[in-house]
Amino acid sequence: MESGTGSILEDFASALVEPWYEALANPGKAQGDALKELLKGYAKTSYGLEYGAKDVGSLSDFQRAFPIAKYQDLKPYLERVKQGNYSALLPEPAVRWVMTRGTTGTPKMIPATQTHLAQVLTLGARGLVNLALKRKDFAVLTGHVLNLNFPSEVAVLRTERGEEPYGYSSGTYAKLNPALGEARLVPRQEEIDSLGGGIRKDDWEARFELVYQKARGEDVRSVMGVAPVLTEFARYVHKKYGACPKEVWKMKGLFPTSVAKIQTNYAPLMKKMYGDVPVVELYTATEGVFAQQLDDNPYVCPNYDAYLFEVATSKGVKPLHELLAGEWGRLIISGPLFPRYDIGDMVESVGKGYYRIFGRSKWLTVTEHYLFNLFTGRFFRA
Repeated sequence: MESGTGSILEDFASALVEPWYEALANPGKAQGDALKELLKGYAKTSYGLEYGAKDVGSLSDFQRAFPIAKYQDLKPYLERVKQGNYSALLPEPAVRWVMTRGTTGTPKMIPATQTHLAQVLTLGARGLVNLALKRKDFAVLTGHVLNLNFPSEVAVLRTERGEEPYGYSSGTYAKLNPALGEARLVPRQEEIDSLGGGIRKDDWEARFELVYQKARGEDVRSVMGVAPVLTEFARYVHKKYGACPKEVWKMKGLFPTSVAKIQTNYAPLMKKMYGDVPVVELYTATEGVFAQQLDDNPYVCPNYDAYLFEVATSKGVKPLHELLAGEWGRLIISGPLFPRYDIGDMVESVGKGYYRIFGRSKWLTVTEHYLFNLFTGRFFRA
């Protein structure tokens, strides 16, 4: 790589991650600033006005005024958004609708605003550019990225604009943001969508075959996507072609998302299949890109500059950055779409600004966590 190109890439990468670094250095200030910006948006909505967004001056005011809301609580407002009254819940119009994978039941339908989509693009790139900066190796930003995303067109939603196609969030975000700098997705999301919206075994095998054929001769240097899909693709390639992905492409980084316990349950297998390269965990969901791995420690660090994070523990609700090592609870996130949203995930502080997402907020997850701490002798603060 020419030195001029390297300098340009380094400047580009720094601009994406410097706000994150600054927020991690002073999370209290970053969270206060984030809340102020979010409240400006909430004050433009019927939901926000109903709970007094214009009168909120502090986090404690915000917590007293706004309830913690689950998706079901917001559905009446979302119906009004579909009917054309976007300000019922959103500060700006929804430009697309996307769906979750439905890991805990029926898939949820989420409106995507321009602000939300811009955040997905910029924050979603932080894991890649941070790795490049930390290692002083920008090859991960210049090669191609394997596209193992879900389809972006699955069905049609009736809104005030008529019938609008919608699909899974990962595929939709990939379709809208097909490249980062010199890196681009292989194959294109439109090619993925051409195979249909199914997610059964034969649907995925058809998708995997398309990815393999389109990317086989390309300079692929990374892969990003839902962790189980990454491992299943590697198994497919090995079973059908007798080779692991590391024998087909020279990866520089792996970026798994969307499930808990990535570092313990998936990273070892990924390294075996894709090569002994960094596995950078990203904590993402349909509702946003919330955190990513900062360094070799197998935990994530939040995007404090973009979202407000709280945790409901057995002793009350606390700001995420104030959790002590070993404290854990149910994660509550305020972003440009929803205020004080119970996203359904469990988070634990491991100290020094590092966190791990250890599962969905179900009784079985909580029970397993208690037992794990009990039998391993770890201290915990629920």
